[in-house]
Amino acid sequence: MDDTRLETLGQTIVGALPGVATSYEVVFDQLTVNVEITKIVEAMRFLRQDPRCRFVSFIDATAVDYPSREKRFDIVYHLLSPTLNERIRVKGVADETTQVPSIIGVFPGADWFERETYDLYGVIFTGHPDMRRLLTDYGFDGHPLRKDFPTTGFVEVRYDDAEKRVVYEPVQLNQEFRRFDFLSPWEGADYPLPGDEKAEAKPAPKAGS
Repeated sequence: MDDTRLETLGQTIVGALPGVATSYEVVFDQLTVNVEITKIVEAMRFLRQDPRCRFVSFIDATAVDYPSREKRFDIVYHLLSPTLNERIRVKGVADETTQVPSIIGVFPGADWFERETYDLYGVIFTGHPDMRRLLTDYGFDGHPLRKDFPTTGFVEVRYDDAEKRVVYEPVQLNQEFRRFDFLSPWEGADYPLPGDEKAEAKPAPKAGS
């Protein structure tokens, strides 16, 4: 589908869903429709059922974390229309307390994708019949795909042979985190580094040489 047809489709969707679809954009030959996330079910039902769309195939759902924003999460859905032979991205924003309606009633295949998004980002989906963690353990602390989640995690898991069970213990670091300058390797640091004292000082080249 060329950009003109995508533009027309975006205008059709936004015009048919006032107060639900707020805007659209066409980038890299793909249509993205921005919606009010609390009205995502209405948007999904329209995209699936309207004969101008027929996005009947659910592909995936996930989130993207922008911790510096007030509403830090983009909730992102991808759908496919075999009728139009085209994909669409549906996107809405949410914060840590936003209750996002589950779309399982429209696309049952969203079940595990919503559970995964809850597990890894902490996004809450209301109306989901089984909102449990999917990939991490039941007692896992935090949501590991948030940008502010420490790379070490909070606890480490090991099997205790004496107790004959799995135990959870706070992460203990044997050394401090290394700090890097992130300078260009061609410039180097502007202060002595360990080992520099071993280098021989070379005389400065003479003028005109």
